[in-house]
Amino acid sequence: MPRVRSIRQDGAAGAFLLVALLLVALNLRAPLTSLPPVVGQVSDALGLSPAQAGLLTSVPVLCFALLTPAASALVARRGPELSVLIAVCGLLVGQLVRSAGNVPAALAGTALLGAGITVGNVAVPVIIARDFRERSAVVTGAYSATMNLGSAFTTTLTVPLAAALGWQWALAGWAVLAAVALVTWTTAVRGAAARPTPVTRRPDGAPHLGRTMAVLTALLTVAFIGQSFSYYAVTAWLPEILHARLGLALTAAGGAAAPFQLCAVLGSLGVPLALARRARLRWVSLALVLCWVSLPTGMLLAPGATMLWIALAGVAQGGNFTVIFTLVAQRAPTVAAARRASALIQTVGYAFAALAPTAMGAARTASGGWTAPLVGVLVVLAVMGAVMAVATRPAAGAAAGAAPAAAAGPIRSVTRDQVGAPEPPT
Repeated sequence: MPRVRSIRQDGAAGAFLLVALLLVALNLRAPLTSLPPVVGQVSDALGLSPAQAGLLTSVPVLCFALLTPAASALVARRGPELSVLIAVCGLLVGQLVRSAGNVPAALAGTALLGAGITVGNVAVPVIIARDFRERSAVVTGAYSATMNLGSAFTTTLTVPLAAALGWQWALAGWAVLAAVALVTWTTAVRGAAARPTPVTRRPDGAPHLGRTMAVLTALLTVAFIGQSFSYYAVTAWLPEILHARLGLALTAAGGAAAPFQLCAVLGSLGVPLALARRARLRWVSLALVLCWVSLPTGMLLAPGATMLWIALAGVAQGGNFTVIFTLVAQRAPTVAAARRASALIQTVGYAFAALAPTAMGAARTASGGWTAPLVGVLVVLAVMGAVMAVATRPAAGAAAGAAPAAAAGPIRSVTRDQVGAPEPPT
């Protein structure tokens, strides 16, 4: 596979590359969310204990934390194009191996899925920041929205597929998405490499962040801890919380929790639309934080409006992800610096995310109810909000290591000649 450095992404070629990129993104969460709806069937078939079944959902998130540095090194050494190819191959094989019908294969396939998604988490944002910098907010939003669409598809359709075909075919069947992404990505990259048209080559640059970018990276790391911890805590326990506090049947509670994933698409796409209308990024971020906070606050004080709080939090979790990695894409001084910042943010953030379901469950057991866990999520989100307020403040000019005033005011187009070449997220 030829390694493409940086190609001017205009016209049909750029559109095709974007389509290929979004097809890859469709696979970066779908294999994870396809399992929970049928985890009971999988546990019964394989004779898994609850703890062993939990490994099938927690191992991928642990991979995000543990393997992100290695994924970043792979992207730096082999390039993002080949790294994306490796990631999609891992997703394709991982889903097939996970469905083989025995415990070792299930665990091995799950680990392979986690590794593949980790590489994709790093490589896709690098390509966005490098080749779509002028439209980074829009493309990052589309990237985040597509991941949530993949989650929605598998969450909704895996159970009917399992009823018709069995859980093994239901899980393995989603490998079709990876196969489509693999063919499309290979075609897009080979087509770009074969074109004799002029290219815009930009050096990856030094991986040094510089003082300004280092501070921003630290802030966004804390923010992503709050984002990812809250997301995985809510994803794991929201149906049970609705069952316990509202008296919903578990099946109904699962359906009531679905808008938390579906509404993320609105947030992911809404952020770039708001910025395109010259909304201030800082105010967009504040609105998203308030929407996020509404879920634990509403569940504690006004549970009767639970569906509203779930929908608002869904919008917020998709939009906040977009804001965090749009900042990385726009402010990093070089592609290498963006890759390094993105890897650090994800490594630390997903390490805390892996602990979130267990921490929520432990708090519930210790307190005997869901009030204390919800207060804990509220505190985490409040810290995230305070940090985001600092991270999105107006830039004081083109400080060392920062893209000129790209952060807090309306997002403007920045030419590749003006700024090195960053790479974004997650």
